[in-house]
Amino acid sequence: MKRFAVIGLGNFGFHAAKALYEDGNEVLAIDSDKGRVQAIDAHCTEAIVLDATDKDSLKALGLENLNGVIVSTGTKISISILICLYLQEIGIKKILVKALDEDHAKILKRVGATEIIHPERDMAVRISRGLSRPNILDFIPLSEDFDLVQVGPPREFIGKNLKDLNLRAKYNVHVIAIKELVPENFVLVPPASFVIKDSDILIMLGKSEDIRGIKALK
Repeated sequence: MKRFAVIGLGNFGFHAAKALYEDGNEVLAIDSDKGRVQAIDAHCTEAIVLDATDKDSLKALGLENLNGVIVSTGTKISISILICLYLQEIGIKKILVKALDEDHAKILKRVGATEIIHPERDMAVRISRGLSRPNILDFIPLSEDFDLVQVGPPREFIGKNLKDLNLRAKYNVHVIAIKELVPENFVLVPPASFVIKDSDILIMLGKSEDIRGIKALK
């Protein structure tokens, strides 16, 4: 199980926190607005009212042990920059920050953001590419109960072949492809003899709860 924090619970932050929590992660949701904190309370592990621009209060949360922090603080650029700087000084290794424009993104990078989020632009690119370069995955009618995900192999999978792992019978999931990173290669419908390496990425299809079971093995 991974642990995350989401700072700023507007529309984007609310749905980011909720999605992380529903995917089986521990999520700490933070906002200075009591109403927003109350709204997310049922959809996260813990929700707290806090001014994240107060460095001492932010540091007291012990965020340095989290897998990542998402910052989405609305239209006040200075607030997100200040929070990002504090997170970097605290020692957060993965800081994802919502940017309003390219100049904002450049500043965020300089003060410690490891990944910049452009929600509208990224969604526009995704939709446009789906229209101009459709692929077979676009036509798989997945219900809300199913996920198609990329997963790093749990330790107990490494060194074993797909036949021995028998993932379909044991976990009710299907490995439909594997991305080999060393050397780079893409194996569509891998054979039963394929041996899993720690550098591989498994592309799995299955029910959401079964996928969470695989992720929990790490």
